[in-house]
Amino acid sequence: MDGADSTDGESRGYRDTAAVDLVPSPRPVPGDSRPIALLTEPDPIELAVLDAQGLLCAEEVISERALPAFDQAALDGYAVRADDVLGATPNAPAELAVVGESVAGASAPSSIGPGLALKVTAGAMLPAGADVVVPSVWTDQGAVRVGVHAGPPAGSYVRRAGDDVAPGDPAVQVGTPIGPAQISLLAAVGRERVLVRPRPRVAVLCAGSELVDVGTIPAPGQVVDVNSYALAAAARDAGADAYRSGILPSDRRRLTEVLESQLLRSDLVLIAGTFAGGGFDMVQEALAELGEMRFGQVTMHPGPAQGFGRLGRDQIPVICVPGEPVAALVSFEVFVRPAIRLMLGKRQLFRRTVQAIAGQPLVSPLGYRQYLHGMVMRHPDGGYVVEPVGDGTDALLARMARANCLIVIDEDVTEVAAGGLVTVMPLLLGG
Repeated sequence: MDGADSTDGESRGYRDTAAVDLVPSPRPVPGDSRPIALLTEPDPIELAVLDAQGLLCAEEVISERALPAFDQAALDGYAVRADDVLGATPNAPAELAVVGESVAGASAPSSIGPGLALKVTAGAMLPAGADVVVPSVWTDQGAVRVGVHAGPPAGSYVRRAGDDVAPGDPAVQVGTPIGPAQISLLAAVGRERVLVRPRPRVAVLCAGSELVDVGTIPAPGQVVDVNSYALAAAARDAGADAYRSGILPSDRRRLTEVLESQLLRSDLVLIAGTFAGGGFDMVQEALAELGEMRFGQVTMHPGPAQGFGRLGRDQIPVICVPGEPVAALVSFEVFVRPAIRLMLGKRQLFRRTVQAIAGQPLVSPLGYRQYLHGMVMRHPDGGYVVEPVGDGTDALLARMARANCLIVIDEDVTEVAAGGLVTVMPLLLGG
């Protein structure tokens, strides 16, 4: 589902990029605009029309052509004068002389007079004097003379020049998503390139001495780096041009070099890791040398520890999320995905939510906005019903992979009885 969260809309002023306090005391997650406040939309770029698919148009495309460019037949039949077939029926057909044929493609203009017909195919140039096309199935399909069995009114089955788009009309407007129909229209008005909001370049990195890459068999105490894969995939699903930069090196000099290089090639840097709450670890120290980076707690579960900042010469936004994989993806949904959609120029930043009936009792820690993975289904009597995947106290990848939604429980709610209503955020791919 693509749309604004029913409780978190753009009316909160997310496009304001003024400086904000990045680490307030813990507070409710809804409306927490810290990542949003770090962002500015990338400048529009010009792309070939096919390469612009899926992006938002960043210019008003004005047509310099009429569409269609000439009066043409809308279907196969006979171009005639409406007066000549007025009142025609199968029992009393109108008889007309066929003076030729016009097919789609370059051809010389032609004309007909009273009592004449020109056989035409869909898209063919309409002869001067004709004001209606009689479908072939309403005739005896004669080649020399044709019997017309019905008389449609003037203008029927005719496309007049400029009926679709007239010169000077807007063809595609600013903010329009460019899909197949828009590409068709852009090509029709002669545009080979178009100005669009580009996909933000997102670098995904992971921090942790315990991490090894997928191709390595982990030793005792080591874990496979799944976050760089999962978060890169999530960023691509959100519309970004994401690339996986993998595990940050443990050597301090090399670590700084990697961070600096990612800041030079990215519009947003996303780092997953377990960061020190009260002090600095090596990654935090390296980040601090590149700009203002703040770490703190937000009132959400899982993953309350978050970090935000703008680093490097170009003040590139950096978002740090927890290293635990389930918490990392939940944090992505809450903070990073809306940020990417803002950078894409989307008006609706948050996934749409629905109300669903809880299929079993739910518990949540007081004072924290809880996000539980669940399975949402259509209720036989209408509406939705949702079941949690797991009990919310664990964080298992296999259970998360079976989920199709997040169950959102407000920070002032500790229990939801079976049959009670809860807010559900469906996790549809590309939604």
